[in-house]
Amino acid sequence: MTTTFISDLHLSADRPDITGLFVQFLRTEARSCEALYILGDLFEYWIGDDDNTPFHREVKGELRALTDAGIPCFFIHGNRDFLVGETFAKETGVTLLPEPTVIDLYGIPTVLLHGDTLCTKDVGYQRFRKVIRHPWLLACTAWMPLSWRRKIATYLRDNSAGNGSDSATESKPNKPLSDEQLAKYDATDTAVEALMQETDTIQMIHGHTHRPGIHTHATGTRIVLGDWYEQGSILDVTGTGAHLRSEPLLTR
Repeated sequence: MTTTFISDLHLSADRPDITGLFVQFLRTEARSCEALYILGDLFEYWIGDDDNTPFHREVKGELRALTDAGIPCFFIHGNRDFLVGETFAKETGVTLLPEPTVIDLYGIPTVLLHGDTLCTKDVGYQRFRKVIRHPWLLACTAWMPLSWRRKIATYLRDNSAGNGSDSATESKPNKPLSDEQLAKYDATDTAVEALMQETDTIQMIHGHTHRPGIHTHATGTRIVLGDWYEQGSILDVTGTGAHLRSEPLLTR
């Protein structure tokens, strides 16, 4: 059997090529896996479960079809969709997981997370994250009119670079980064190894940095999922190992 992991799809109505590949994946390959884990940023942004647009209904319907077919699907919040809530879970059959989550992955204790908390050199973003996810602010957000939340989400998305609210790779994916920027927006060895020690795990799987790869640390192995901007990035794990692969997007 195979357990599959994806993250950073950034689904939106204006990228039907990404959505098309995701739907195709859910209807085919995902139907034969033991479980599917979505490690955050499934959506470009999610402003609340009441934002029930036709596009969101389409995605939720495809997820519901997967879970109705008997495939367990798990979701960890990302920095773009941390407002995904229990209504979404009920409508899709997806199980929401806390961050971090530890699982036994074919005998290997593995910690799962989105990955933004590992980028500790990006001090501005870490401060922003604490503010935006504070319980009182989340409670206030739930009472905001949907139109206000849409405007806020658009503003944060369009002004993410340089204000600590997101990584430069997401806001300007086609602009080359300097060595200093690459170091700032990437996970740090200190944060990675500290979390693995804290959770008593020897394997970590995360997304967020958009730099897919398999890395060796003093505490174990770290697998980074890729984004879906230019291709689909999928991690398949079996009892014999892990395979990180890319799939071409569908023609727009």
